[in-house]
Amino acid sequence: YNMKVNKKVKVLARKSALSAKAKENAIIVLKSVDFERPKTKQMVELKKNLQILDKKMLLVLSELKNNVYLSSRNLTGSKVVSASMLNTYDILDAKVLAIEESALAVLEQNLLKD
Repeated sequence: YNMKVNKKVKVLARKSALSAKAKENAIIVLKSVDFERPKTKQMVELKKNLQILDKKMLLVLSELKNNVYLSSRNLTGSKVVSASMLNTYDILDAKVLAIEESALAVLEQNLLKD
């Protein structure tokens, strides 16, 4: 079973979901996120520093960084995606959206497409 949804409707849904997160003050902008080695402990430390250890987090990166992804995949409350692969379900599913600063330009470009 599948249903076709127009591109403009998908973009509008993504914009609406991001606006809802902004109204809830659930968006955090990070300078840069990169780990030298894939360690889950580093991701836990990041969440602890952001004071969102007990919340479900979606980390949006400009491009997928393997060490960051590998560090988070073992945690139940964390998901890492690239800005180009961001979807409405992931935005609404997470309690907190952590966006890398360089990913904002990619998001803006994707949302302003006609």
